Amino acid sequence: MADSNNSTASDKKVKTEQTAAETIVGDASAEIKDGVESEVKVDETVDVPEEQAEAAKPQHVAKENRRGGKALREENEKLKERCKDAETKYTRLLAECENIRQRNEKESGKLYDIGAKGVLEKLLPVVDNFERAMAAIPDEDKDRPFESGVANIYKQLMTSLESIGVKPMDCAGEQFDPTFHNAVMHVEDDNYEENVIVEEMQKGYMYKDQVLRFSMVKVAN
Repeated sequence: MADSNNSTASDKKVKTEQTAAETIVGDASAEIKDGVESEVKVDETVDVPEEQAEAAKPQHVAKENRRGGKALREENEKLKERCKDAETKYTRLLAECENIRQRNEKESGKLYDIGAKGVLEKLLPVVDNFERAMAAIPDEDKDRPFESGVANIYKQLMTSLESIGVKPMDCAGEQFDPTFHNAVMHVEDDNYEENVIVEEMQKGYMYKDQVLRFSMVKVAN
């Protein structure tokens, strides 16, 4: 009887130990399985190729990128055209400014010449009087201090006038030209051809390229 009880107790102990062992093994297997699955998930996340990730992008993103690039190119072309137009306008304005500057300089020069011409015309009678005075001096008196002083003043005056563009005309023996000459007398003279200036009665003067005073001349018929 005692042996039977001992055998039953031993069987229960063995079953208990076996159940505990199975539980431990099952828990270990579950942990190992979970670890493997976690590693697989991590590896799958890390090892996804870049090409596959790019391919996974939505198609509309690529379309938007293409549209954006096209818009930028179009905007760039518009800016180039605007820059070209601005450069053309700048060049045109620069040329217009230069033309205005040259025109103003030319107009200013004309106004100066008009003013100077009015003053110089009033000086010509003074020059005429000097010439008459020197023509009236006898040859024997030309070396006297007063007479030589008059001649020196006349030379200085003429030098100053020539320095600003005033020059006398020399027209004796030349063909009459109404642009420069004023005929106050016509004479018959076989020594001269028709319309040739026989004598200069009053000297004419030029101021630069303008007639300051017409020459008063005698012309052969």
